Amino acid sequence: MVRLTLELIGKSLNQKNRRDESLAQHLRKTTHLKLSNKNIDIIDDLSLCKNLNVLYLYDNQIRQIHNLEFASNLRHLYLQNNCITRIENLASLIKLEKLYLGGNYITVVEGLETLDGLRELHVESQQLPLGEKLLFDPRSLHSLAKSLSVLNISNNNIDELSDLAILENISHLIAVDNQLHHVKDLEFVLGVWTKLCKLELNGNPVCHKPKYKDRVILQSKSLDSLDGKEIKEMERQFLMNWKASRDARKKNRTESAMNEHASYSHFDDNDTEHPHFPVYYFPVAKEKPNFAILSEVHRSPSSKESQPTVHEENRVIEKISHSTLRNPQNVQKDLFEPHLLRQMPL
Repeated sequence: MVRLTLELIGKSLNQKNRRDESLAQHLRKTTHLKLSNKNIDIIDDLSLCKNLNVLYLYDNQIRQIHNLEFASNLRHLYLQNNCITRIENLASLIKLEKLYLGGNYITVVEGLETLDGLRELHVESQQLPLGEKLLFDPRSLHSLAKSLSVLNISNNNIDELSDLAILENISHLIAVDNQLHHVKDLEFVLGVWTKLCKLELNGNPVCHKPKYKDRVILQSKSLDSLDGKEIKEMERQFLMNWKASRDARKKNRTESAMNEHASYSHFDDNDTEHPHFPVYYFPVAKEKPNFAILSEVHRSPSSKESQPTVHEENRVIEKISHSTLRNPQNVQKDLFEPHLLRQMPL
């Protein structure tokens, strides 16, 4: 294996650019180092490179991030496709803007608490244990909440984005080939990410849900690209008009149902006498009383024997009531045509 030393750096430098300078003098002025694909597994002391802005160390065999405390001016760090298992020892990189860590063995995004100026974080395609997903330390997310604008978390078995809602300035999210299933989960974070311009979700199950694209566009007014396709303003306006029309129809149906329910509830509240029978309300008839029935009751008022008792009068009234309940459809006819009311036997 290979250690990253000053001698190795000296061999990789273009001798023509050094002129008559010593290696130490040249390293002090160096701002970019390209040391990719050199089988490097250990980063040695590089403290002479104090003005280093960009360091390319991708496609090596590095297992641990260390010996970078000197690089306080470093802005871009490329460490993808190594054997790194943990994000650590980056506290001194206070000016770091872009960090590339894709293709490693990282299971938790952590150790970024001091990098409050980081704008891009790439942690895609980690070699995770079977069945596990990439996790995020809340402390690191809190530190990146206002600075991070580009996040690449593709191919990490991620099944929800709610933990990332704190990243209020995200403008480009790359989350392809994950396990996002529900459009509702997307709608939650899209409502928070008001600066999101580009969203890439290809390869997630949610992309096959009905009206997936329409619902995402409706939820994010700032989004201008979805899965690599431009969102035109005419398309967004059409969807917004359609949604407004649909919501208005839904509201009208709901209000009609509530009014109808209120009417039935008022009717039921007044129905206390006969809960098992329908109640009919008719105007009181003003026609003359049915003397056929009255004559049955008062057949011979002069004779005490023929005069009905109170008990018999009650029987007549009871028969009339039962007849009305058995034949409610004839009530109106009997009231308005009393002369057709047949004589009821006692």
